Amino acid sequence: MIAGEASGDLHGAGVVRELKRAQKQVDVYGVGGENMRRAGMHLIFHINELGFMGFVEVLKHLPFIKIMERTLEQILRFKKPDVLVLIDYPGFNLRFARIAKKYGVKIIYYISPQVWAWHKSRVKHIRELVDKMLVIFPFEVDFYEKENVDVEFVGHPLLEVLESKMSRKNFCKRYGIDGTKKILGLLPGSRRQEIENILPVMLTAAKHIAYELDMEIALGVAPTLEEKYFRTFFPLDGIHLVSGASYDVMEHADFAMVTSGTATIETACFATPMFVVYKTSWLTYLIGRLLVNVRNIGMVNIVAGKEIVPEFVQHSASAKKLVREALRLLGDETRLADMRQQLSKVKTLLGEVGASRRVAKRILQMA
Repeated sequence: MIAGEASGDLHGAGVVRELKRAQKQVDVYGVGGENMRRAGMHLIFHINELGFMGFVEVLKHLPFIKIMERTLEQILRFKKPDVLVLIDYPGFNLRFARIAKKYGVKIIYYISPQVWAWHKSRVKHIRELVDKMLVIFPFEVDFYEKENVDVEFVGHPLLEVLESKMSRKNFCKRYGIDGTKKILGLLPGSRRQEIENILPVMLTAAKHIAYELDMEIALGVAPTLEEKYFRTFFPLDGIHLVSGASYDVMEHADFAMVTSGTATIETACFATPMFVVYKTSWLTYLIGRLLVNVRNIGMVNIVAGKEIVPEFVQHSASAKKLVREALRLLGDETRLADMRQQLSKVKTLLGEVGASRRVAKRILQMA
């Protein structure tokens, strides 16, 4: 199994647990994080070594990528696994799938790359290399069926883990938040590169908004990152760091600023009003603009089929603009209520609980 980032590690862990439950003697090994390790997978590479993204950034890390590729190929050659399970992370996974195919291993791809949004040329490779595509959004089925790819909708694995563990009272008490005030949540993602581009703008805007509306600011720290990293590099005066409890931030925030990606879907499932914010290097952004063929970049809007929350991307992701638009939104209760209603509908589009069990079943059938 190969998962290259925090969300893949979380969802991959669910599959590992279900595999072990169904067949105790199953041997699972590959690339992942602490969740997959705790579930019973032997880690060959840790996702903490893979926290880079974007065209320019990948080029800088090519030597390490090549080492990882060669190591995993040797494992394919000598351990001869029955099934290779690729989880998202298409830049590496699709390239490695071509290597794996030479060794005759069956390939399942779980959590589709966003080929319907950009890099559609990858569909040809998926059709050639992947034996079974297991997707987590219903609209992806039509896309792959048109491309003659063997596809199945298994539901979204988020539904298995999506819960806050603390009441609002306990949450505020634990993190030193004034429970009489409204909470502004910041969810800057799990990749350092993204955080360093996006968080400074979020922090500047959040401090202005909190000052104007007398709010508390809660910053969700991904489980793959340490608080020390944030305290070292960012001005956190007046900010409450919340480690390993991002779902509680989503649940108890009255409004959130969220980095584009899975976190927008997670926040939507709590019906918390939000802004989608995204910034990257200008070269990566310009190349991406040439390749992307969807109107929205926030997964919450893509799944909804329309823009239900505002997106602030690259040059429009300025602190001044975020402050202006947030104050306008938060002063309009009718608009907030409508956004909450639209967000609550997104969760119903994610299928039924049990994605990990269904994926494990397909893996064992193929093995």
